[in-house]
Amino acid sequence: GILKREMFYGQENKYDSLDELEQAIRKYINDYNTERTKDKLKGLIPIEYRNKSLTA
Repeated sequence: GILKREMFYGQENKYDSLDELEQAIRKYINDYNTERTKDKLKGLIPIEYRNKSLTA
C-alpha cells in the first residue's frame, strides 16, 4: 500500500512505458530497504533490523 500511495496514485501518467514503471518500482524498493530508517524498527533501516534480529 505504501508503494502505491507514494509513487502511483495521482501519478499514473508519469511513466511512459511499463519498463519505466518497473525501473522506478525496483529503485523504490531498493531505497526503501537500504536507505529509509523506520521508527518502528528502532531507527534502523529494514535490512539492518533483519540482520540484527537474525544474529540476536
